[in-house]
Amino acid sequence: MTLHQYIETINQRFRLGNATEHTFRGDLVNLLESLVPEIKATNEPKRQSCGAPDYIITRGEIPVGFIEAKDIGDKDLEGKKKTGNQEQFERYKSALSNLIITDYIDFLFYTDGELKNKISIGKIENGTILPISENFNRFTELVKNFTQTISQTIKSPTRLAEMMAGKARLMAEIIENALNEDDKNEETSNLKRQMLTFQKMLIHDLDNKS
Repeated sequence: MTLHQYIETINQRFRLGNATEHTFRGDLVNLLESLVPEIKATNEPKRQSCGAPDYIITRGEIPVGFIEAKDIGDKDLEGKKKTGNQEQFERYKSALSNLIITDYIDFLFYTDGELKNKISIGKIENGTILPISENFNRFTELVKNFTQTISQTIKSPTRLAEMMAGKARLMAEIIENALNEDDKNEETSNLKRQMLTFQKMLIHDLDNKS
């Protein structure tokens, strides 16, 4: 899939008027894997419902980055609003050293929680997504660089503590949401059984949020 094909495809879906952020997820996978054939972009619905980033990018068996996708035209893509995406994005940025946040046409590239690059490959005019062709080559370079990132040795104790705390918060949310999903669907997963065992044997007031 070329970038022109990608913009044309998501525009067709967008113009239907009933698309959500989930509508375009397969298109982004196809684009990324076309631009960088050596990687796999995995979108896992179970992980999404549990609050993890929407995509994990891997080379072979090695994770090299994560992507969080919002609906096209999201009004808080930089996570500046407390009532918007701020809390979620801050949690991801503190836990994940290589991260893209996107609404499928605007892409923000973060390294160690800092915004390093921002680029748009499309724009909305009169209800239609139009390509910004002059940015295509630069976008391709940024994606290739993103997928080639190799984790660096963390030399700062402060940065290590921040990342560990961020990962702990992210894991806590994933576990809580997974347990809530079990309750909602009236299921008893292995995770839920473990919690119930701890609740019975050790911590009687333990709940999904503990």
